[in-house]
Amino acid sequence: MKGLIEEGEEACKENEGEIRDLAIIAAAPRVEHYEISAYGTARTLAERLGLDDAAKLLQETEDEEEQADSKLTEVANGIYDASEGEEEGEGLPRTFRSGGST
Repeated sequence: MKGLIEEGEEACKENEGEIRDLAIIAAAPRVEHYEISAYGTARTLAERLGLDDAAKLLQETEDEEEQADSKLTEVANGIYDASEGEEEGEGLPRTFRSGGST
């Protein structure tokens, strides 16, 4: 996780404007995916141990992390679309063009 945060910090220092925003948004889903994986693993373990209440809470948290990931993609697409209209999208990551997750 520390490495993922450091990557995001580097993106802030190395880029400006919309490129910096997109670089940060590209780094943030890595953290979300890490969290989704952790909560999913903990939920599965709780289910196998018969800890239904804990499993339910972990599933809710995992769902929230997935929603955050989707929102980040939505925001990135909005930034990309706005930039594309102004500058034909030169230099912006293609990651966000199809609406897919980063």
